[in-house]
Amino acid sequence: MDAKKAAYETIDEYIAMFTPEVQPVLQQLRSVIKEAAPEAAETIGYQMPAFKHYGSLVFFAAYKKHIGFYPTSSGIPPFLEELSAYKVSKGAIQFPLGKPLPYDLIRRMVAYRVAENEQKAAEKGKKK
Repeated sequence: MDAKKAAYETIDEYIAMFTPEVQPVLQQLRSVIKEAAPEAAETIGYQMPAFKHYGSLVFFAAYKKHIGFYPTSSGIPPFLEELSAYKVSKGAIQFPLGKPLPYDLIRRMVAYRVAENEQKAAEKGKKK
């Protein structure tokens, strides 16, 4: 299904658009993100499932051959060595469908982004 052309307002609606083979992968990814960022709010951003915690945290999306994970451009460099097996760009990682996702790595990346956003928020608060 072409998720970009469908209308959805929640992550549940987004996940429901995919095949029964892909849905559990997306649900597990969502659970890992929620575990690593329990205070983050779920939303839809850029037509993708997104999590916010003191600003944008991470996004994810399913495609024909991969799961895209978007921890913003600052969330990738500290993990580049561990991401060497995947296609990586400035702000995105492609995890091939049909292969296990590196949930522990994703959990650590989300935790890194949480700490980063919290630090930025604290610094902004000090400047006021």
